[in-house]
Amino acid sequence: MFCPACKHAMIVVEYHRIELDYCPNCQGVWFDSGELELWLKSTGREDERRFLSEMLNGPEADIAEQKRRCPICRQTLKKVAVSKEPEAHIDACPRGNGIWFDGGEVDVLLKEMDGKTGIQVPVTAFLSEVFQARKQAA
Repeated sequence: MFCPACKHAMIVVEYHRIELDYCPNCQGVWFDSGELELWLKSTGREDERRFLSEMLNGPEADIAEQKRRCPICRQTLKKVAVSKEPEAHIDACPRGNGIWFDGGEVDVLLKEMDGKTGIQVPVTAFLSEVFQARKQAA
């Protein structure tokens, strides 16, 4: 699979049945819809379907960032705001194939989720560690 942001080949990162496509060039991450559901379930969120639906069906953000294409269906991804402070946007496939996070956006979402739930589960801790390490190395 090729990165929707920089077009480089991505690698697969796996942890407890959750596979993510990760771009070592720009540190972006693609979550297939099934992988995102597994991750949300692992966080203990009872409302994971509502949370996922809000992410996928939220209003399109009006930002100047270049439009990207879904690495699965090639449709234009929809930009959705997931955090206001710091500002972060995800790119959601209109067909529900998955969500693209630019480098650093996964960490923003993880911190926001941890702040809301007050807990950090192993998968979330792993993702946070991986993406924090990549940010620090960059």
